[in-house]
Amino acid sequence: MNSKKYILYFIVVLSSFCSFAQEKFTLSGTIIDASSNESLIGVNVVLHSLKTGVTTNEYGFFSITVPKGSYTVQVSYLGFQTLEESIDLNQNTIRNFKLVGNETILKEVIITDNKTKIDIKKPEMSVNKLSISAIKKMPVVLGEVDVLKSILLLPGVTNAGEGASGFNVRGGGADQNLILLDEATIFNSSHVFGFFSVFNPDAIKDLKLYKGGIPARYGGRASSVLDIYQKDGNSKEFHVNGGIGLISSRILAEGPLVKDKGSFLIGGRSSYAHLFLKLSEEQKDNSAYFYDLNTKLSYKLNPNNNLYLSGYFGRDVFSLNESFTNIYGNATLNLRWNHLFSEKLFSNLSLIYNDYYYGLDLDFVGFKWDSGIKNYNVKYDFKNYISNKFKLNYGVNAIYYEFNPGTIRPSNENSGINFDQLDKKYAFEPALYLNADHEISNKIALSYGLRYSMFYRLGQSTVNIYENNNPVLFDTELQIYEKATPISSQFYGKNKVIKNYNYLEPRLSIAYQINEEQSVKASYNRMVQYLQLISNTSSPTPLDVWTPSDNFIKPQIADQVALGYFKNFKDDMYSLEVETYYKEVQNRLDYIDGADLIANKAIEQIILNGQLRSYGLEIMLRKNEGKLNGWISYTLSKSEQQTPGRTPLETGINNGQWYNSVYDKLHNIAVTSSYNLNDKWSFGANFALQTGQPVTYPTGQYEYLGIVVPSYGLRNENRLPAYHHLDLAATLTPTKNKNRQWKGEWVFSIYNVYNRRNAASINFRQNADTGNNEAVRTSIFGMVPAVSYNFKF
Repeated sequence: MNSKKYILYFIVVLSSFCSFAQEKFTLSGTIIDASSNESLIGVNVVLHSLKTGVTTNEYGFFSITVPKGSYTVQVSYLGFQTLEESIDLNQNTIRNFKLVGNETILKEVIITDNKTKIDIKKPEMSVNKLSISAIKKMPVVLGEVDVLKSILLLPGVTNAGEGASGFNVRGGGADQNLILLDEATIFNSSHVFGFFSVFNPDAIKDLKLYKGGIPARYGGRASSVLDIYQKDGNSKEFHVNGGIGLISSRILAEGPLVKDKGSFLIGGRSSYAHLFLKLSEEQKDNSAYFYDLNTKLSYKLNPNNNLYLSGYFGRDVFSLNESFTNIYGNATLNLRWNHLFSEKLFSNLSLIYNDYYYGLDLDFVGFKWDSGIKNYNVKYDFKNYISNKFKLNYGVNAIYYEFNPGTIRPSNENSGINFDQLDKKYAFEPALYLNADHEISNKIALSYGLRYSMFYRLGQSTVNIYENNNPVLFDTELQIYEKATPISSQFYGKNKVIKNYNYLEPRLSIAYQINEEQSVKASYNRMVQYLQLISNTSSPTPLDVWTPSDNFIKPQIADQVALGYFKNFKDDMYSLEVETYYKEVQNRLDYIDGADLIANKAIEQIILNGQLRSYGLEIMLRKNEGKLNGWISYTLSKSEQQTPGRTPLETGINNGQWYNSVYDKLHNIAVTSSYNLNDKWSFGANFALQTGQPVTYPTGQYEYLGIVVPSYGLRNENRLPAYHHLDLAATLTPTKNKNRQWKGEWVFSIYNVYNRRNAASINFRQNADTGNNEAVRTSIFGMVPAVSYNFKF
């Protein structure tokens, strides 16, 4: 009997055993917002008499199977009134619930049945969930709540400094994060080099950050998964909301296509701070702004079938004196079909297109450079509610990639640049997965699964051939690495396989419930990343190039284990999460000294394979209710990289020893709080403190042809000064909002209250006047006050 038959036999026997003892029936349905028909993610559906319950999936669907009988079903969700209903379950029953928002209740009434607390029973760990309602309670910076700013306040998450986009999770690189918007991959998650995120807060419904214990349905990145879903749109009434600020504005409209069946959503944002630069004679030729667009169409064909079409388009534009222009951004489109085969089998089919473009125009040298990555993704996912204690998730997906490493063309008639197209690269990444959620007993719950991923690097392109298959040489006399010269090349035709890989990626999480208030959890997961970001910076910038694994560039393989303790106390008013983790990443790229990455036709000549390891302790104390709520998080961690020599004669990087990765932050403290003073005023504060980012400073200098040249020491053995800032915000909601359709609020905020000049970098130079060496700190932002007006009608 082969392995597939064993798995099928196990499922049949287990499901038969679960239903043998007594007659059981299934209660299933969808839970929506009563005011908009918006499906709600993660709603608790509980049968207290049986001490059991489930939560809704990403599309608001739930299914629970219990013995025949009469039950009181409690439905609860943060920000909504708790609903209780009696149900006689003597046959399979479909019951849809509508929840009413808490805004209909006077603020003086304290809702105690509906709290943000840790689910200590589920085998889910290293996961942070944030609803958009919770994010909007956080302090506002520059008049707009921000998804990325909110997750930077979570334990184990840091940024790469001001002026740098992306985020780092548990010592990993920003390129190791899988960022999904309605299942479509976002390759760059930031606007204006990290100061804004690409996610319009008005269009977002829910987000979840996986730092470990990652389910088998996710793959393709080595560090984390940020899964974000857009709102479906209001299918009952037409509404508009938005905000007008000093730096940017936004607007979003939603309403019914067909009442109670179909809806639309369209939202846009744009910054216009660059217009103020025109008022300055020195800055009038400079510009920096962004714009983006969110769209979604939803339609309910019948009770068992739903269609969704969602999209995103965004661009950043940065220019200096009309001689330097940088444009980059994401574009996505996703067509999804939800189908309910039965009360126990839910499916979702997605067809996804993604295009990430980044370009550079250097007019002063007549040079224009465009590059990017496109992918076409087909996903078919199933969720099978076999029994109340055993659920299966399984599915397949296949991604086809098209990489453009660079198109070079002259930007004007007088340019000396000739047109050149670097060989485009193609790849195919299919995968299939199976994951089980299994409640062994009242105290022990498991989540376990397996992902089988494959990767094919495809033609049409030319591949260099090197002596001894070695594209990087080491000069033992000069003790430096050098590019090897190809001895020949080979052309691979369209869809011919250049190199292929395949890996099994096991996942396991376990929870042991000590009592009703506390539990311990453990997890292990392996993740394989077939795409590599070619970059010599600490975060993804518009000049970075994505490239597929091939016969020279190996996939990154990450193995992570984590152990945690979780506790709710004082009637769930407070929650405590403590986790420790250890992660190893094989085949992490590093670069030889002096590596030139842009428009490089043979990138394999400047890279070396190394490894990354990170480990740490994360603590998070959360206050869940009351006028004052928020959390304090602290992370103690270490992130190191090693690139040893390939032979005893080679030095590797830093003599083959472990050295600080650019993501290493020993200490990371974050505090966030919100305080509701009364119906009119609410306040918020954020404080962040991080150890300075590792950098390399010169240790000496030498003179060449009258020019003083710095001599650098070991890589990343120095650090920038500590990074910290305090942000404050106040929100004024006029009392007349209660009695009119137009509702507005004023938001006053100050970013970096005490004007900390955090160092984005420190450069060393020779002073032109004195001839002395000097260090120059570059700071992006000081104190930034802002005011905005938010509205809805």
